[in-house]
Amino acid sequence: MAKGILFVLSGPSGVGKGTVCSALREKLPDLVYSVSATTRNPRLGEENGVNYFFKTREQFTAMMEQDQLLEYAEYVGNYYGTPRDFVEQTLANGNDIFLEIEVQGALQVKEKFPEGVFIFLLPPSLDELNNRIRGRGTESQATIDHRMSVAVDEIGLMQHYDYAVVNDHIDCACERIESIMTAEHCKVRI
Repeated sequence: MAKGILFVLSGPSGVGKGTVCSALREKLPDLVYSVSATTRNPRLGEENGVNYFFKTREQFTAMMEQDQLLEYAEYVGNYYGTPRDFVEQTLANGNDIFLEIEVQGALQVKEKFPEGVFIFLLPPSLDELNNRIRGRGTESQATIDHRMSVAVDEIGLMQHYDYAVVNDHIDCACERIESIMTAEHCKVRI
């Protein structure tokens, strides 16, 4: 049985990673998605074990110390990480897995799984990114300013990715990502 392919989608906060992944889930219901652990509080409508595994800082620290995370990062005061066992088992079983994570985490995964396929999701412009973050209505102005500053730094790391996809329209971004996935399955691997 062939090993599955690890696909990693990341990009700045507010770029629409969650929205794109939701649309991909509708189009590709059999694709396995990894659920990240986080110490941040749930947003309206988010469910534990579905959107994230919501952990206390103490629980998350224990996972880090016991090497139970494939990657982890602190982002805007909260920890995010990918449970290691689920990802490794999914790949070993011959199934692809799709990770939606922040840039710091993606770069950690790249160190451990350089054969993974790394996709950077870009906003159409920085002004549009600012509007998207502001439109959430969940962050203070200071947090928005911080997220924008981090976003500029993260866009500078795009060179470490295999592909870049502009999220100008959800359907178009999904089609581009599906094309990347198809191409990777046709790739001759040595």
